[in-house]
Amino acid sequence: MKKTVINFLKFLLFLGIGVGILYLVYQSQNAAYQEECALKGIPAEDCSLLQKVISDFRNANYFWIAMVLVAFTISNISRAIRWRMLIHPMGYRPRFVNAFLTTVLGYFANLGLPRMGEVVRGATLAQYERIPVEKVMGTIVVDRVVDVMSILLVTGLAILLEFDTIWQFINEEADLGRLANLGNLLLLAGAVGLVFLGIAYVFRKPLSKTKVYAKIKSLLLGFWEGIQTIRQLDRPGLFLLHSLNVWFMYYAMTYLCFFAFAPTAGLSPLAGLIVFVFGGWGVVIPSPGGMGTYHFLAQTALAMYGISGDDGFSWANISFFSIQLGCNVIGGIFALIFLPIINRGYHPANPGTPIRAASTP
Repeated sequence: MKKTVINFLKFLLFLGIGVGILYLVYQSQNAAYQEECALKGIPAEDCSLLQKVISDFRNANYFWIAMVLVAFTISNISRAIRWRMLIHPMGYRPRFVNAFLTTVLGYFANLGLPRMGEVVRGATLAQYERIPVEKVMGTIVVDRVVDVMSILLVTGLAILLEFDTIWQFINEEADLGRLANLGNLLLLAGAVGLVFLGIAYVFRKPLSKTKVYAKIKSLLLGFWEGIQTIRQLDRPGLFLLHSLNVWFMYYAMTYLCFFAFAPTAGLSPLAGLIVFVFGGWGVVIPSPGGMGTYHFLAQTALAMYGISGDDGFSWANISFFSIQLGCNVIGGIFALIFLPIINRGYHPANPGTPIRAASTP
């Protein structure tokens, strides 16, 4: 009961953060929208940003939104296949349908608590496939490390290709004083982290005799076994191919969504790359599914290409809620319903038997 209450309070906290950021973005953009209406002589009562967003959503081209959902599904197929490839070297062969549905379920869980989806998909697959959960979580660590490397590479590519556009925008719009304060805050956080690591190192001997240490050590060993699977892949080229496809589909989701909204339909593929990178970092920041942070950063990136703030806010909502409602909510509910059904009476074959030459993932 206590754990449920704590998780519920965490959910409310992160939901509040997401809604709060979204509200601040809305308020800022609504003020600018009201000023624009005043300049055009439009009465304030006929100038509602909320009504504009609703109208833009209704008038969106839903064929392209459907294509966005198809791209997201393809990315999850590659992610599920890639995950199974990481699990195979430990001697387990989870079914594709379980890997796919638990991946979808993880995205659904992230809407409640940021990063909770990794725990949910790992624990759920471990339950149905009879795999020690710490080993599954080790493969998820690898999965996420590959994702971090991928988003860093994509970010570097975006900066390289559009450096002039980004730098011009920073010079015109950014508050360099705030950026400096943010840098100082990050340095302070890093220093505090190093101090805690130093204290843990100094008192490592007495800490090693505690039960908490033994439990953490056992979990870390399980994680390490999962992490080591990256070195035991029998088809690393296929793993790389699916990794590329996951991120290409993510990019395609952004670019395809441009065509769903008239003001963004003429933007270039490079603009899609920048908006994708900015929006991607917005999802990384802890808030339910990137709520608020995604809107702010995607709208900022669109402004680099001449998209007005109100249109940028509309596009961000079309993109965000199409994916969250069309894929994560509906897909998550589907997974919750069908995972118990398709696993009724299912027993994994020879769990834990080492596989020397896995055939196909």
